[in-house]
Amino acid sequence: MKNYYVYILTNCFRGVLYVGVTNSIEGRTWKHKNEIYDGFSKKYKTQKLVYYEIHQDIREAIKREKLIKKWKREWKIELIEKDNPKWEDLGKDWS
Repeated sequence: MKNYYVYILTNCFRGVLYVGVTNSIEGRTWKHKNEIYDGFSKKYKTQKLVYYEIHQDIREAIKREKLIKKWKREWKIELIEKDNPKWEDLGKDWS
């Protein structure tokens, strides 16, 4: 069974937030860290993975991503800090 991930990246503690969806969290995180993609993430250096959740259905993952993107900033911060209060980089050990 394939997994899909909704994730949040930042540039620093309580900094800029980037919400995305992928089927390869490790690969996508690596691409962000290495600035493979042009655009928002590269411009604001959102390279630190601070939150992710797993879904089995891509439609549900996309629906959740769109929902989180509409949230107030404070709600996103609460989501992150529920499980990652220090905003540690969850992908720091991935190559």
